[in-house]
Amino acid sequence: MSDASGNGHPDGCALVTGASRGIGEAIATALAADGWPVGVNFRSDEQGADRVVAAIEAAGGTAVAAPGDVTDPATADALFTQLEERFGPVLVLVNNAGTRADGLTVQMEDDAWDLVVQTNLSAAFRLTRRAVRTMTRQRFGRIINIASIVGPKANAGQANYAAAKAGLIGFTRTVAVEVARRGVTVNAVAPGLVDTELTEGIPSKFLEAVPARRAGTPEDVAACVRFLASDPAGYVTGTTLTVDGGLSA
Repeated sequence: MSDASGNGHPDGCALVTGASRGIGEAIATALAADGWPVGVNFRSDEQGADRVVAAIEAAGGTAVAAPGDVTDPATADALFTQLEERFGPVLVLVNNAGTRADGLTVQMEDDAWDLVVQTNLSAAFRLTRRAVRTMTRQRFGRIINIASIVGPKANAGQANYAAAKAGLIGFTRTVAVEVARRGVTVNAVAPGLVDTELTEGIPSKFLEAVPARRAGTPEDVAACVRFLASDPAGYVTGTTLTVDGGLSA
């Protein structure tokens, strides 16, 4: 494979879930710039995924749109099979797909709880389980889970989201310990307030609380993922890298 970064990683590819826009798009673009062929996963935004693939290819990278609803238990195998047949083993997995369904706990319906937990946590479990099988055989792998500062930091009206993201951090640490001897690292990146469609409608008072006095960009998050996916990050595992302009400090 073409390796623009000079990394010594084996031939294979990367899969980024929820990559048709926002943080996922920025991550896919960054990994492609490092020489990884990238599977750009999407659930319904085919046009967005095609746009991301076209932009990566225009910049000299390699990418393919990879459709699939990550809340469907059958999707993990389907995604991995598609990419393995085209590019070889998936050696970088970024569990980025996420959703919100905000509401006070006392008013929250089961559907809102289930949707957020399935998308943000259960999907990451299934994809990670599938990825680890290959990565441990290859003795190389990078799994990066996109968490949130809402995991460890309370935010009223987001009990489902907070529970899923806190669970994702705990899941990250546990899997990291399980696979560390096999050359596989598992880390989380926890963004704060990042300017994406998912954060639209969040009151401006939250921005005023950020010491950096600005919202983060998808590229701010992607830069951290890019590092964690690299060879120099091979001794970094089981940790959560917070990207929030000092908000949680």
